[in-house]
Amino acid sequence: MLNPNPRIRAVPLFDDQYCWVIDDALLEPERWRDKAIQHERDFQRLGVNAYPGLELRMPDAIGAAFCDYFLQHFRSGLGARRLIRGYARLALVTDPPERLSPVQWLPHRDRFDLPAHELAAASVLYLFPDGHFGGTSFYRPKQDLIATQRLLMDAARLPVSDFQQRYGLSAGYIGDGNDWFERIAVIPPRFNRMICYDGGLFHCSDMRPTDVLSPDPTVGRLTLNGFYLCTKRHSV
Repeated sequence: MLNPNPRIRAVPLFDDQYCWVIDDALLEPERWRDKAIQHERDFQRLGVNAYPGLELRMPDAIGAAFCDYFLQHFRSGLGARRLIRGYARLALVTDPPERLSPVQWLPHRDRFDLPAHELAAASVLYLFPDGHFGGTSFYRPKQDLIATQRLLMDAARLPVSDFQQRYGLSAGYIGDGNDWFERIAVIPPRFNRMICYDGGLFHCSDMRPTDVLSPDPTVGRLTLNGFYLCTKRHSV
């Protein structure tokens, strides 16, 4: 299923953080596009996160294969030790900018309530043709921790109009950044490219104004995403 002898590149982000990149990650990537097409009607809004589109959870056996791959090829670079749990999902970004909620106007972290000894890592495997969509952007807060946390809390709880008035932000994907977040790096997509990173970093899909979003896996922004909750390796 996954390339047993990958060539791994480390792309520096900031503060000694890296994004790890594997090209030609799947042995038969077209089979995964076919799987998404066959199960198009099974994609749904899972309601457990702020993902701006549809997702399809993969069977446990596939999730386990991605977890094994993570442990073999990414664990060391990310400073992880033991895998607590993990899973994989096919995903399609479908929501246009005007339909986004305030929390989706901002980059996100996959988990923000982790104890100090745990790490939430994530992987994205691009399954759309080259040049059709953007990749993944990484951001650094411009404000201090307290102000940033207040922004994120207000994005989740305030009515849209109140949030807009308070922070001067408007509906849409964040793109290059705003007064609150600076875009530090963009990992460009490539068909069958897999990236892995610390999900505690602020990040989001690199959505462009010209993107034509669709729930159709043959033309939409289809990815295969993995999530890995781990304990951290103790520093010496």
